[in-house]
Amino acid sequence: METSFNLKHTIDQIVKEKGIDKNIVVEALEQAVLTAANKKFRNTRDLEAHYNPEIGEVELFEFVTVVEEVQDSYREIELDEAREEDPEVEIGDSIGMKMDASGFSRIAAQTAKQVIIQRVREAERETIFNEFMERQGEIVNGVVRRFEKGDLIVDLGRAEALLPHKEQAPREVYRQGDRVKALITEIRMTTKGPQIMLSRTHPTMLAKLFEAEVPEIAEGIVEIKSVVREPGGRAKIAVYSHDSDVDPVGACVGMRGSRVQNVVSELRGEKIDIIPWSEDIARFACNALAPAVVTKVYVDEEEYAMEVIVADDQLSLAIGKRGQNVRLAAKLTGWKIDIKSETRMAEAELQQFASYDGTEGEEEPAEEAVEVQPQVEAAEEEI
Repeated sequence: METSFNLKHTIDQIVKEKGIDKNIVVEALEQAVLTAANKKFRNTRDLEAHYNPEIGEVELFEFVTVVEEVQDSYREIELDEAREEDPEVEIGDSIGMKMDASGFSRIAAQTAKQVIIQRVREAERETIFNEFMERQGEIVNGVVRRFEKGDLIVDLGRAEALLPHKEQAPREVYRQGDRVKALITEIRMTTKGPQIMLSRTHPTMLAKLFEAEVPEIAEGIVEIKSVVREPGGRAKIAVYSHDSDVDPVGACVGMRGSRVQNVVSELRGEKIDIIPWSEDIARFACNALAPAVVTKVYVDEEEYAMEVIVADDQLSLAIGKRGQNVRLAAKLTGWKIDIKSETRMAEAELQQFASYDGTEGEEEPAEEAVEVQPQVEAAEEEI
């Protein structure tokens, strides 16, 4: 085959530069030669191409069937002629004869070259796709390369990724060349290659940052039970320790708040409440509503709802700015939470008593009331 490049050198170079399996490159090369040969012979012959690593060439073989009388000269051969190639051949056998590949035209060689390039590009895309599929759910570092309608195109080294505008935290501003850390949420294979989707607002982003900062989480001693976020504003993370000697909140906060402060810095000042998880839903809800102090909880297990009573001076703290604290607590626990002050609850009970007419009727099932004693130690840490 008339080519201006050395096959051994080309294969080794592609394998080294692109990181693609050598077998994939060899297969692409064989397919390229076969495509060029079939084009020249207009698919009239039964051809096979095999790479010979000893000589660094692709050998082309034509396969024909041994017959008594030839009907198709391109696919059949007479017995006498066949025995010149193989003395032991019989009628009905198929034999492969090596063809002279030097007759390929320059166009055929160029066609083979283009097929190699295409196959290598496809193999490279598949390799990148498989690599990042295994990394889905991980945090990666990249460099902002350009902007497309508010979305960021991030260079991850071997591939580019997309950080959509809706997956960027509010008030975060980036410039070309800035380094950015984000979570891989999805990998899609498109006609242009693998598309890697990133996010900085996903709750898992917060969990992964704590996992990187807190060895106890990475080792499985402390478990992250639940994470909720309002990106750029506030987040709550519920943690539980499988070792009674390890305080889960303290482990996440770190010495003088160093661990949680690193996470807060990465999230550009997003406030983080670290909550001790409890199997007792009433206790868990009280922890989730901290820093507010809860005095009583009414639990409706059938409706997954609870009524939380707080002192009058704790009401605004429990609800939070624009309802953020109770909203995040409800998401963290998975229960509907209704907060009332002690005064309002007393007024409601008084009104209900005043409206009682003395008639007997079917009693409604009473909700379970849980008295909550103030805790000596803080149930959460806020940064």
